[in-house]
Amino acid sequence: MTQERRVSRSDRKRLQSDQDGADGLKRATEDIGKGVDSGRRNSLGYAKCYAIPVGGQELLLDTPLWRQTSPAIFPVALGFMSLALGWRNAADVMPAIPQDIGNLLLALSTGYFLWFLMFYFAKVFARPAVVLEDMRTPPARAGMASAAMCMMMLAAALLPLGIQVPLVWWTGVLMSIFASVVVLWAIWNDPPEKRHFSTFQYLTFVGPVVGPIAGIPLGYVTESILLINASLIAWVIITLGIFLTWRRDPLPEHLRPSVMIFLAPVCLFALGYGGLGWEGFFTFFYWLGNIMAFVMILMVPWMIKGGYTPVWAAFTFPVAAFLNVQVLAMAKGYGTMAEIGVYAGLIIGTPLILWIAYRSMMLWVTGDLARQSHTAIA
Repeated sequence: MTQERRVSRSDRKRLQSDQDGADGLKRATEDIGKGVDSGRRNSLGYAKCYAIPVGGQELLLDTPLWRQTSPAIFPVALGFMSLALGWRNAADVMPAIPQDIGNLLLALSTGYFLWFLMFYFAKVFARPAVVLEDMRTPPARAGMASAAMCMMMLAAALLPLGIQVPLVWWTGVLMSIFASVVVLWAIWNDPPEKRHFSTFQYLTFVGPVVGPIAGIPLGYVTESILLINASLIAWVIITLGIFLTWRRDPLPEHLRPSVMIFLAPVCLFALGYGGLGWEGFFTFFYWLGNIMAFVMILMVPWMIKGGYTPVWAAFTFPVAAFLNVQVLAMAKGYGTMAEIGVYAGLIIGTPLILWIAYRSMMLWVTGDLARQSHTAIA
């Protein structure tokens, strides 16, 4: 009898699940019909309903994916490309590391970045005002700056190939200037109570610090010095502003992962000054970065307490920047400490960044990335 009850209870659950599925399909069909009947059609006359295959089923979206591409994807692309550069550079100073891994990751990360950049440009072309609407939140503003940083990192990735590298580098610099102007406009138009400093502003106003990574090998030494020193001034101002802001308004739980961004500019300053040969500045920022990385590891449980959100992109590029500065320190003869840092960056950063890149892609496919990051729709 007990076995019969178990089977019966299981059958009832299965039948209820089937009924729920049928009801859900019926509602979805009715919604599509309502969309057609109410005249929600595009310029070609088709109803605005889009089927995306996910997990063997079709996900119905009211908006094509390219129209809801979020700037929040670009910090992930920046971390992905920085990780790839870290692998390639590590192979140059540590023969035990295969060169092919870095080349493969560079190909994947470049495709990842250009894929979303193409969609975002299409979105802006369809409705240019969407750029200003996307600037409503600090993470979106950081995403816009991250796209410019990615372009400058792409120039560094193309250096061995010599494929229009100066053009790519200058495109990134101009994109960075444009992002700064747009974000300043957005901040100026914010209500006074919403104007405050945040770590997301590092990407906008300190982001040009990535310029020397490719700029110095290209011979743009003067331009690189200008970029890094201007970024240093912005870094000091923003850092002081952040601590004053946090004394008044504690950081919300869902934004706690953004604390990791503190690590990124410090490591990038070390990379830039190291490339310029300013060893005193390199040493200072290198050890400051090591100390900050240790503190950040201790703070991880506190940062992830709110669960996964698109803000977790803030874990990607700081970890990758730490990896790259350890590789440079290894090349400069910093020995065991730098070697430990390289392996720690590779072991921690590789699965973490690849997982976040995959997760972000899936959120984009389902439309959740646009919803969770409050993305404007073209």
